Amino acid sequence: MVAKEIFFNQYFYIAFIAWLIAQLSKVVTNLVIEKRLNLYRLVGSGGMPSSHSSFVMGLSTSIGLDKGWDSASFAIALVFSLVIMYDASGVRRAVGKQAIILNTMLDDLSKHKHIEQEKLKELIGHTPYEVLVGAILGIVIANLML
Repeated sequence: MVAKEIFFNQYFYIAFIAWLIAQLSKVVTNLVIEKRLNLYRLVGSGGMPSSHSSFVMGLSTSIGLDKGWDSASFAIALVFSLVIMYDASGVRRAVGKQAIILNTMLDDLSKHKHIEQEKLKELIGHTPYEVLVGAILGIVIANLML
């Protein structure tokens, strides 16, 4: 019963739809560019657009549209959205850059001797542009659905 109430909460539903559209667009983009279906992109992090940004800005925008831009609910949602988007473009992006460097080091080492190491995931964070596009997608979806 509680799960049904949460999922059918209009704010959550709008945010979820924004996230889903962002993730589906990654699958389609990968299919067009790579010429192969990669369903991992449906749940994987990183890439264009930022589904984190779409998710939180869909939530924030739907609350702002419904409760008012001066409401406490909107302010709380927006503050958490900004923190999440900062993390997506800052901290997680830095981790991705470190993974690229470490993978390059592993490749260099492997040329001299056999090293059994699994490569680190490099597509973890987002560029500021990916975060911005994800945020805009969340705003648009909330405006269309509410």
